[in-house]
Amino acid sequence: MTEQVHIALALERAGWHPAAWREQTARPRELSSPGYWRDLLRTADRAGLVLATIEDALSLSDRFEPVDGLRRDRVRGRLDAVLLASYLAPLTARIGLVPTVTTAHPEPFHVATGIQTLDFASRGRAGVRLVAGASAAERANFGRRASGVDAFPASGRVEDSPEIAAAFREAGEFADVLARLWDSWQDDAVIRDAASGRYIDADRIHSIDFEGEFFSITGASIVPRSPQGRPLITVLAHQTVPYRLAAEHADLVFTTPHGAEDVAAIRTELDGAAAVLRSEGRERLRVFADLLVLVDDTADAARRAARRLDDLAGAELASDARIVVGTAADVVDEIVSLAEAGVDGIRLRPARQPADVAAIADQVVPLARAAGVLRDAPDDNADGSETALRSRLQLSRPESRYVREKVVL
Repeated sequence: MTEQVHIALALERAGWHPAAWREQTARPRELSSPGYWRDLLRTADRAGLVLATIEDALSLSDRFEPVDGLRRDRVRGRLDAVLLASYLAPLTARIGLVPTVTTAHPEPFHVATGIQTLDFASRGRAGVRLVAGASAAERANFGRRASGVDAFPASGRVEDSPEIAAAFREAGEFADVLARLWDSWQDDAVIRDAASGRYIDADRIHSIDFEGEFFSITGASIVPRSPQGRPLITVLAHQTVPYRLAAEHADLVFTTPHGAEDVAAIRTELDGAAAVLRSEGRERLRVFADLLVLVDDTADAARRAARRLDDLAGAELASDARIVVGTAADVVDEIVSLAEAGVDGIRLRPARQPADVAAIADQVVPLARAAGVLRDAPDDNADGSETALRSRLQLSRPESRYVREKVVL
């Protein structure tokens, strides 16, 4: 029997190819318009995709790109991902909405309340993708840090850069604070008893009293506990230090195997990092594999489209993820191979938006379903519980840690 996986989508302005905005089917004048994003998410939602991540950053330049001499042939500027997801929440029905947040500059309190609000707006379909780091361009936009992550180490290993290692420790604390704030209201903290005049039970709202290396936070969230209890925390990981962040703090990790043969090694490292946590009751980390895809009716047409975009960009497309240029059947072959290797899901990065989003929805998903590899969404329940992102990923709804602590006492 073919193993089944979820399919997710990674949205990035005009697409993941740097010249995608110059594609004939692109909508470059609409990248900041609500309608553009509504159309993309509704297309993905109708296709049954489990979630969509929305890229974001805190500078005009890309990470590690020189601040001076900004290239003018790339898309610059973007909408705030959390606010965009909140706009999209009532316009979609089932797809999970997972905006990207950089952990170096925003306050975890603000992010926690924003994602809780998104969880309410979407009726339990919220998540967040955390990105560690503080590049020079990002620091310049905030003016509060003199040093940070200016370059990737020559070795390519995160642990060889004290600045990047510190950024990942900060991201871990950030994730810990998010979860604590999301737990700070018990589910039954809101009473609304007009007769007694009690709107809340103050004993069921808890100060998190967090003291760490990077954050010192006293108090509770201002938002009551949201539909999922804890919205989904996700990260992208390529090597040991990010894998450890995922194992310790995330519900779902996006990985970048360049073939099915890489999946076993990735899972072994993730499982090793998570072994102690699983013994403490943490659920199994969901592992998704990323593919960057350009889809056309024939393989030749796809290759011509890719060459045309590469010529416009002045360089061949490169990515941390495996690149698949071909037909929908070629993409499904890759999905089947990765599913058999043991991943829980595939996140597709469309090279061109909206063209490849439409191809994923109209061609890839039906072929994957016909091949028996797609894990379809369950039928909706009247209370919306089966559309909750945690439910679709077979993750339980966690109880507030403060309930457990009271029981122990």
